Amino acid sequence: MDNYRWLEDANNSEVQTWLKSQADLTNQWLEKIPGRNTLMEEYERLDQINTVGIPYVLREKGRYFYIKILRGENVGKLYYRQGETGKEILLFNPQEYAKGQSTEITYGFLPSKDGKKVALALTENGKIDICTVKFIDVNTKEFYPDSLYPVMSLQAWTPNNEGFIYGALQTTDQLSSNFFLDIPVKVHQLGTSIKEDKTVISRISNPGLDIKPSDLLFVNYSLDNKYLIVNLWGGAQDQNRSFFASVSDLNKGQPKWNPLAKKEDQVRNAIIYKEKVYLLTRKDAPNRKLMIASLNDLDIAHAQTIIAESNKSIDWMGGCRDFLFIQKTDGINTTVEQYNFSNGEINTIQLPLDGFTWPQTFDAETNDCVMHISSWKQPTTRYNYNPLTGQSTINAIFPKIKYPGADELVVEEVEIKSHDGVMVPLSLIYNKNLKKDGNNIVYMTGYGSYGSLMEPYFDLLYLPLLNNSIIIAQTHPRGGGEKGFAWHMGGFKTTKPNTWKDFIACGEYLINKGYTSARHLIGEGASAGGIMIGRAMTERPDLFVVAINNVPLSNPLRGENRPNGALDAKEFGTVKDSIEAMALIEMDAYLHVTLGVVYPAVIAVSGINDTRVPVWQPAKLIAALQSANPSGRPIFLMINYDSGHWSDEKFVMYRNYANVFSLALWQAGHKDFQLMKENSK
Repeated sequence: MDNYRWLEDANNSEVQTWLKSQADLTNQWLEKIPGRNTLMEEYERLDQINTVGIPYVLREKGRYFYIKILRGENVGKLYYRQGETGKEILLFNPQEYAKGQSTEITYGFLPSKDGKKVALALTENGKIDICTVKFIDVNTKEFYPDSLYPVMSLQAWTPNNEGFIYGALQTTDQLSSNFFLDIPVKVHQLGTSIKEDKTVISRISNPGLDIKPSDLLFVNYSLDNKYLIVNLWGGAQDQNRSFFASVSDLNKGQPKWNPLAKKEDQVRNAIIYKEKVYLLTRKDAPNRKLMIASLNDLDIAHAQTIIAESNKSIDWMGGCRDFLFIQKTDGINTTVEQYNFSNGEINTIQLPLDGFTWPQTFDAETNDCVMHISSWKQPTTRYNYNPLTGQSTINAIFPKIKYPGADELVVEEVEIKSHDGVMVPLSLIYNKNLKKDGNNIVYMTGYGSYGSLMEPYFDLLYLPLLNNSIIIAQTHPRGGGEKGFAWHMGGFKTTKPNTWKDFIACGEYLINKGYTSARHLIGEGASAGGIMIGRAMTERPDLFVVAINNVPLSNPLRGENRPNGALDAKEFGTVKDSIEAMALIEMDAYLHVTLGVVYPAVIAVSGINDTRVPVWQPAKLIAALQSANPSGRPIFLMINYDSGHWSDEKFVMYRNYANVFSLALWQAGHKDFQLMKENSK
């Protein structure tokens, strides 16, 4: 019985009142926790150490563009420089732009191919899926009069730098079930009205391509800018269809799309360069292989294999003038190989650091490449790599950062036996002086959906926990992509129970090996990971002291009533299929809340502007738990009224995590977060 269906009507005043009362109650308890303000102060102190933060760099015609977040800044400013060591010039300040309009503006950016213009995707209050696109002249810093709205995605500039390709939303109603459906890709010519924008590709304008309403369309250019390539994202199964067209067709009008990869080709991605197609496919190769075919006589069935499948999964490839870079991973660490276009020679790249490496290339005019190397215990380091010499040097744009306590950390990579004997990777990060006496607090997290890799990276948000002798346990359950396509399929639709059972097995391992105990084990899952933590805590409520459901998918049986429900149905199942409907019921935490069961303390987090997992998903779970709760343990709903599925604003993020961690550490028994007796009344 769905007793809390009424909470799905977010426009209902009674629902809004109930949500506000829950948020107020949570805030009242947060104000009583002694360590919360100290934790927030620690984030602010770490922010002062991190004098400069640059998430990534884009380059066009020798100009480097990047968002730079100075200490004390909530949102970074956009800068550029001519050459890697050129003078830094401020291009866009969101605070100045939004003065008198909004204080909660964030943005993405994409420079034109000549480096003279930048498209900015502006969003407000965490509404990450709906943006306004503005264009700025790099030399004058003046905005063009053009304004595009509502837009879902920045996609590409045309080679003549006068046209911009984007994903155009059909509605501004973020609660609409049609929000993510039938999103055409359009091209805007600068200086014209948005009403004149032509469709590049869509389901309506291209009926012969058999595009589904829920297919997301992404257009980019070939490495040499001679061809348009469109990928139809129809799910996370590495079998998305793709098409290509001549760039000249776009200039003449609507492109003539030719098939590049069919669904049965099982192609993850394709690169077109010098009339050749390089294909990353899992057909007859679950860990994927790299193949080459002629574009003019395309026959994927008889394409030549360049790199055969191995025990490592091939996850990514990217090209420059003379080389193709191929990233292989065992799920935790990576190796990178380079393929020489001219002679077919393949070499493994020797890098100065071990870890998870992502190669970034820029264009087909140079061989410039930046290697981003990350690990669990140190911030990402960037090296310029020269494929002709094999030499690596520190990149001059990205600062090197050292944080207190990082040198004291150790990383332990283990594999544990799950319920059915399958070995599941588990990454443990903790202070080297830790004692395995069962008294440590463990923050155990995971995801396990969409074939996503939880690759090693340094998370500043965890550092205050690690410096307070708390263990971070990153699980890698089935449903993710750590062990290739088969790992994804092991936690997909009807096999989804493996995801939370793997998570449970990791918790049991940590207890059995003396890392922690059930009274100190915190479990967490976010977004699609809400299925994992929700069912883990309802199947094994005795295993956790706290369960954090962060923007969680908690009621997947009703998931198709969300704005992105049709998209998620491809991963989790649809109620229109009886077998998949039963699988949805099995993975539904809300439906498994049972009256009288003693559950752990529960914290559910939601952003009021979340389009992907609307607030009613965690709200229904919390309402059911509060009704069923016989133990009196806290059941919290924390609502962020200034964010959506996440927030790019630094101090909003610090506040959110300080709140969640404080509630969890209070319940897990950390001495610095215990309430005084008079405060607990």
